[in-house]
Order: sequence, then structure tokens, then C-alpha cells
Amino acid sequence: MTGAVEIRTDIATAAELRRQAKREPRRRTALRLLAVANALDGMSRAEAARAAGIERQALCDAVKRFNAEGLAGLVDRPPGRRPERLSEGEQAVLVHHILRGPDPDRGEPASWTLPDLCRFIEARFGKTMLPQSMSRLVRRLGLSKRKTRPVHPQRDARAAAAFAKRGAARL
Repeated sequence: MTGAVEIRTDIATAAELRRQAKREPRRRTALRLLAVANALDGMSRAEAARAAGIERQALCDAVKRFNAEGLAGLVDRPPGRRPERLSEGEQAVLVHHILRGPDPDRGEPASWTLPDLCRFIEARFGKTMLPQSMSRLVRRLGLSKRKTRPVHPQRDARAAAAFAKRGAARL
């Protein structure tokens, strides 16, 4: 069996670590600081961890991070995130596809729905997405789910302007 890992003393003393723990707003970080301070005062690792209210293994991990990174090693690290399903280039293609709008002459629907966009992603990039995921992606890309008002393809612009000017004829 190997011996216990020595704790660096060039960073801070036990009293400085306790002072830092008092001012620390994050509870878990404060407990780690107290446990390391207890261990620096000569307590065994098990006693130091128990006195601070953490597990012995957590103290050992904290000591290793403290030795490697200093005080910053005792702060919780942000959790990792899953990589994006679509790359930046694929997202740009999706945005262009949405902004171009559907073309009914090519058999596309009158307006894009989330399942339509999911089918486009699957056909174009070979990746599957659920409509809920597509909704989050569309929102994250800064696009809205609002649709434009439908316009009849044979609409007469002059007649619409004349109607707006005069109103409906009275009977």
C-alpha cells in the first residue's frame, strides 16, 4: 500500500484555509477547505473528513486537486455538456433552408413544421432528431415558430388596395 499524499503548504496555512472557508459562499467548497485545513493541522484523513462532514475519499480527491491546482482546485467544476447534434455548418444550412421558405411547386408543404424540419435533417445529413429537440434548436438559433399570413397565389394587389381605400360597398 502506498502512503498518504502530502499536502502542499506553500499555498496556504490551515488558519488561512479556515478563514477562506468562512467567506466561501459555496458550501461544498467550504467543506473541502475545512477538511484540507484539518488534515494540515495533523488530523488523520478519516478524522479530518469526518470533522468537516465529507467522505474520506472526497478529502483524498480534494487534496490531489489542491496540490495540482491550488485553491481553484477545491471549487466545483461545471458539468460537461453533450456535444451538439448538428455542427455549425449544418446549423447554417438549416437556417438557410428555413429562411428560404418552402416551395409548393417542388412538393414542399405550405409552411415548415418541426416534423418537416426533422425529415429534412434526416434526408440531408442522415441524423435523426425529435420535434422537441428541433424546437429547442430553432429557438437557440434565434428563429421564431410564427408563420406568415397565407396569401392566395391569384390575389389581385390593385383590388386589395382599392378595397382598403374605400372599404366594402354598401348594399
